[in-house]
Amino acid sequence: MYSILRLPRPLRPLCSALKSSHTQPRPRLQSRQYSAVQEQAEAIPLRRSYLYVPASSDRMLQKSLVTGSDVIIYDLEDSVAPSEEGKDDARERLMEFLTKTPEDQLPHPSRIAVRVNTPHTPIFERDLVSVLTIPAVRTLVLPKIHSVEDLEMVTDAMEAFGRAKGTINFVACIESARALYNIGSIAAWRSVYGPEKGGKLMALLFGAEDYCADTSVIRTPSRQELLYPRSKIAVVAKAFGLEAIDMVCVNYNDLECLRDECADGRRLGFTGKQAIHPSQIDVIQTTFVPTEQEILRAAKIVDRMTKAHAAQKGAVGLDLGDEKGSKEMIDAPMLKQAEKTIQMARAAGLPIPILS
Repeated sequence: MYSILRLPRPLRPLCSALKSSHTQPRPRLQSRQYSAVQEQAEAIPLRRSYLYVPASSDRMLQKSLVTGSDVIIYDLEDSVAPSEEGKDDARERLMEFLTKTPEDQLPHPSRIAVRVNTPHTPIFERDLVSVLTIPAVRTLVLPKIHSVEDLEMVTDAMEAFGRAKGTINFVACIESARALYNIGSIAAWRSVYGPEKGGKLMALLFGAEDYCADTSVIRTPSRQELLYPRSKIAVVAKAFGLEAIDMVCVNYNDLECLRDECADGRRLGFTGKQAIHPSQIDVIQTTFVPTEQEILRAAKIVDRMTKAHAAQKGAVGLDLGDEKGSKEMIDAPMLKQAEKTIQMARAAGLPIPILS
């Protein structure tokens, strides 16, 4: 004979509730549609190219007024003579240029950045005091950021010297083994004074040459030896919602080498690249956007997934268009990638096919 299993009293109400839940109709899941609201979402800021302009050269300062670079970095650091006299002269030239050039001739403030000298030098404070008085400057490129303590030095100085109004964005340069080791805490940093008074971290920038000098890494055309730091910088930047700016292509006369570096950087997840010559800008800006094939594929994915969701399906096959009739399975993560591709294409003014 079989004995009847009796549940303990505390479990009986629970079992009854579970049983009754099976008799209740389940709510239908809301399908995820690619709607006009998504199409009109806030545009991605295009910051693909970052051109360095030595502040010590009046000729180059004037030429910067007509450059098409997304961001112009007026440089007070490495491209300026290291003497105190050279640094002071460059700072004065930049001050005069940015304050006396008519506002309608200057680049938009969102395109202007200034690379100051490293916070570990007395010249830094002079740079900061001067730059904070220029309304057009909204971004500081901070070299040799090895740890959070370096950012704290900058934000303390900002709070002490003050600024009339407006948030200053920081670009932290990752240029040493110690910086790479501390990159998570650097990327997570927030000023104790708030963004208005203490600045806000906007991007991580890879300074490859200083990194190689610090680590004894030998840079080669293959870039294999820099895959680890570049990958880490790109991933950590994305983890904290920051932009990731790739290294300089030092061979500025070889545009094919530059194009290859750009494509490589974009595959790794970088959002832009530094430039040291105006001839590099066009290649950088045309590479750090989706290709025609990528846009077409993204449009097909959005179209297919919209129809799939309308039919209460979460995944569907996408025809690859080859002779074998191959298909790939697409689902929510691929839709997310496709939406980002279309958003970037729209920001760059590239044509997006409309599929029925």
